[in-house]
Amino acid sequence: MNTSTRDRYGLKHYTRLILSFFGGLLVLTIYQYTTLYFKGVVDLIFGTSFFIAVVHQIGYASLVGLTLVFPFNFLENLRPGYGFGPIAVILALLLLVEAMLISYFCTALVPLGSDLLGYSLADITTTIGNSGGVSFTGAIGFFTIIAVYFGLYRLSSKYYHHISKMYPFTIILVSMFVMAMFIAGKPIDQNKTQYLVLNIYDSSTEDTSYDSSVEFPLIKTQKTKNVLGPYFDLKDEKPNLVFIMVEGLGRDFVGEGAEFGGFTPFLDDLTTKSLYWENCLSNTGRTFGVLPSLIGSLPFGKSGFMELEQYPNKLTLFGILKNNGYHTSYYQGTNSAFDNVDRFLNSENVDFVLDKSGFGSQYTMQAEDAAGSSWGYPDKELFKKSMSLPRNSEQPRMEVYMTISTHEPFVPPRPEVYESQVGQILANGGYEGKTRKIIEKNANVFASLLYTDEALRYVFEAYKEQPGYDNTIFIVTGDHRLIPIPQRNNLSRFHVPLIIYSPMLKSPRKMGAINSHFDVAPSITALLQGKYAIKMPKKVAWMGNSLDMNIGFRGVKDIPLMRNKNELKEFISGEKLYTEGKVYTIDENMDLGGSFGGSDLEARLKAFKSLNAYVTANDKIIPDSLALFSVPKEQFTDSEIVWINSVYNGENFDKVYLKARALAFKKEYDKALLLCRYILSESPSHIDTKVLMGRVSVWNGDYGASIRILKECIKMNPNYIDSYSALFDVYYWSDRTTEALELIKLVEANSSSVHEITDKIDRAKRQARKKGIAFAKNTDAKLAASEN
Repeated sequence: MNTSTRDRYGLKHYTRLILSFFGGLLVLTIYQYTTLYFKGVVDLIFGTSFFIAVVHQIGYASLVGLTLVFPFNFLENLRPGYGFGPIAVILALLLLVEAMLISYFCTALVPLGSDLLGYSLADITTTIGNSGGVSFTGAIGFFTIIAVYFGLYRLSSKYYHHISKMYPFTIILVSMFVMAMFIAGKPIDQNKTQYLVLNIYDSSTEDTSYDSSVEFPLIKTQKTKNVLGPYFDLKDEKPNLVFIMVEGLGRDFVGEGAEFGGFTPFLDDLTTKSLYWENCLSNTGRTFGVLPSLIGSLPFGKSGFMELEQYPNKLTLFGILKNNGYHTSYYQGTNSAFDNVDRFLNSENVDFVLDKSGFGSQYTMQAEDAAGSSWGYPDKELFKKSMSLPRNSEQPRMEVYMTISTHEPFVPPRPEVYESQVGQILANGGYEGKTRKIIEKNANVFASLLYTDEALRYVFEAYKEQPGYDNTIFIVTGDHRLIPIPQRNNLSRFHVPLIIYSPMLKSPRKMGAINSHFDVAPSITALLQGKYAIKMPKKVAWMGNSLDMNIGFRGVKDIPLMRNKNELKEFISGEKLYTEGKVYTIDENMDLGGSFGGSDLEARLKAFKSLNAYVTANDKIIPDSLALFSVPKEQFTDSEIVWINSVYNGENFDKVYLKARALAFKKEYDKALLLCRYILSESPSHIDTKVLMGRVSVWNGDYGASIRILKECIKMNPNYIDSYSALFDVYYWSDRTTEALELIKLVEANSSSVHEITDKIDRAKRQARKKGIAFAKNTDAKLAASEN
């Protein structure tokens, strides 16, 4: 036998690789069920579901084995070792992918599917980082699974003679694969990599062609009924509206009969004083959809409305109320660029936006997690910042909040205090069995709920001191149900409370009817139209209608539900739910009854998908004639677009910003400004780009534009020192000494990084002395303190 023949890896070696690959999958399956067991999600590690999962892993390993055996043989025949090495690496990478997907599932309790296509790399990185990150323990886990894989391969050499008898191996693989196809599986017991690939394939090849002749199918000619009017004693002045969207606030945690009740005492009490819908549904299973659904009753698009490349004409409460004299504002403690919130708000000309960048040094960010990441400012800090801002008592206001503290990694301020309260509630609350176990294993989650509930109590009390409190309507709801806490069924993640409270409310009322966020905007506009001369288009295009005020349980609406970005898989019609290819009845507790056939819900969901794709992709929600104002969009010429595409190849905007800065340093100002305009057209809150625009404007000789832009930067982010640094330069070069002295007061009051620009502050003071302009005596003391 020659050397090449002797060194060639054969089918027996390949068999050992595939068996070692399956061994790695088996270890990952054990890890999944063990993790879920200790989180209180499953009752047994080695139960029926585990063994079904093993069968599916066998099927997946068989499929991979069948797929790779041919390239293995071809490459080995081409040259010994060419097949074995690459295939061994591919199998190791597949194990790592499966490990990451199982880790995601153990956190989110839903497998990652085609929603992956709805997120940018920056969004995924941010989410992973702020949900605990890739921890040291996780890294050890990855090394462990690879060690298991290669260790099993080495160990299998001792049983080589047994493995050699498994020929022909391909027949065995085919048998295993076919067997797995006939074993029904749920997401928990399916191979996560296979689920992801099939999910993406199904979504990408789905037919959503629209075959109706109706150009604007969402247009409604019938006026929305004013169902809220009889419950309010409205004043002559238009009311203020305050929306509070609470992260993860599922119905399972709020109100009478909540499965995990007792951790939101303020909200529990508020439900008894309000109009309270205990069976409301968020229209999406993640935060990306709550703002368009609640404020605009808008369709989803492919991956959520805010992900659309270009926004179609639309009507939302922001635009309608702004057009009727309201001051509109939005508040959140995180980065508004995430999920394109900033783009959406910009398209509605919202008057004021507060996000993570605009808090200043007086406020404390959420503690960093083990990976060193922080989402931003916790809920009470968000409300404190909002309450510190001036409000015009002569102008009605629409204010919208998005909270964050009840989100991974669940690290409220003073966690030990709230976790101690969780222990006390457990001791006195009569929790038993699985419910008690889940609370014990997720004490940080329930501690976060207690903190957020306390923050909500604070803000409701604080609003009593704000102008027009007696003329304010509060709308509180959840964006979806908390993900890490086990769910009863596929409907649970959408089941949220809806609470409308006001000092003008005549009497409380609890509704059991099924409603959704789609119904809120139509009902609020109908309430206002019933009392005031509200300017409104004659026709609207709401996805929803008036809220159902029925006290008893009933379902009379068609409600599409988008589980994740790119996953429009659930549809409710009346008291039936279509999900996972089956139809279930819904009872008064929002539990699902037995599945059955003979329903047209699948066809209705398919028809909605077609309509949803048509109206969002073709700007067919409302015609131009009904739009209150056109969507502001930066315009670029054809030649500008060609040049932009030549330098921008899909990187994140931080990298594009660096290219714009490099152009500016080379004094190619026009190109730098063009690239800045492009970045801001896609990411309006990218403050580094805005500061660069201010700098380039002054280098280009336009002092007025530079000052205006940099003042906008300071308003956007009072803590960001680069804005002040640039503006000090502009004031110095344009000989605006008085303005520079005022800027000293502003930066000292707002920025924690004032020590970084002491040279520019000193320069402004020297200039003032030369001109004989007096400045506050305490600025020198403050400066010295900041340097120390």
